[in-house]
Amino acid sequence: MASPPQPEQLNNRHRDTLRQIFEHPVSHNIEWRAVLSLLEAIGTVIGRHDGKVAVTIGPDRQILDPPPGKDIDAQMAADLRRMLSSAGYRPS
Repeated sequence: MASPPQPEQLNNRHRDTLRQIFEHPVSHNIEWRAVLSLLEAIGTVIGRHDGKVAVTIGPDRQILDPPPGKDIDAQMAADLRRMLSSAGYRPS
């Protein structure tokens, strides 16, 4: 059985984004492009024809709707937190 993924495998920018996603209260300036970069580093990200993004991390798959601005909202941060936690990713 493989060991759970560790944030140490991520670069500093990815670790910062991971930390922002897990902050309480939720940070309101988590950039979508930084989230996509993190997700691409740890999983599979596929753009769909409808503008949404299919993200697979381990066995978990979610369809994300990119935000209208540059930052994600609190609900997306909560969804990402749940997905990342279930895959074993948490800030150190």
